[in-house]
Amino acid sequence: MLPSTTADRRNPAAPAKGLSRFEMSYVLLEPFLPPLHAQLRARLLRFAKSRQNAQILDVGGRKSHYTIGVPGHITITDLERSTQQQTDLNLGVTSDMIRQTYLRRTNVARILVDDMTQSALPDASFDCVVAVEVLEHVERDLAFVQHVHRVLRPGGGFLMSTPNGDWVKNENPDHKRHYRRSELSGLLSSCFETVSVEYAIHGGKLRTLGLRPWSVRRPLQTAVSMLSNLGNRFQSSRESLKQQAEGPRHLIASAIKSST
Repeated sequence: MLPSTTADRRNPAAPAKGLSRFEMSYVLLEPFLPPLHAQLRARLLRFAKSRQNAQILDVGGRKSHYTIGVPGHITITDLERSTQQQTDLNLGVTSDMIRQTYLRRTNVARILVDDMTQSALPDASFDCVVAVEVLEHVERDLAFVQHVHRVLRPGGGFLMSTPNGDWVKNENPDHKRHYRRSELSGLLSSCFETVSVEYAIHGGKLRTLGLRPWSVRRPLQTAVSMLSNLGNRFQSSRESLKQQAEGPRHLIASAIKSST
């Protein structure tokens, strides 16, 4: 049985001084990683640096690579991997993932099994909640957002990404929906007063090639993937892309909880 919010297990290695070897490698290779993670990391870093000892909750984060090097204390929550479909789609968390993450990471304080649609996490306990490509998997999306709002401290921020429903057809068997920009804005605005939703990540051949896995056994494929991500990162940096419905593959949204 994996650790839950009622049976917490903390990382014995955190907090540690400096980055681990794994984390340093990730930071050095970041320009060659998919640009969605790079954009989310940049936003997280800005937010965390504005807070002292920020408490950050990563919902559905599994290994949570995009929080590497982010100053603060990371709590990861996810559902337990228990079905074949979860295995096939690389969803949910396993005990092996938890052990590996604790060994590799210095800012991950806790990894818990928790369902954000009925979360047992305490009120007002986090400065920031992040959910990367998670909400499209959730049937009860309003309950999810309500609990995110509940566990945030006043003035806390919610950062998330999801496929761009204005352009990307839903062909994933586990995706409940793909949000149009207006739909996602409306959902978040039902709980948060300050909401921003932008289009992100240029689609096309470079993005497709960049998502191919890296392997020391396939050096050519790895090199092509790395260089494709570098090119896609440049394509995705255009300011005009944020308002372009057709073409971008994702939505990136941020919401701020009222400080009163």
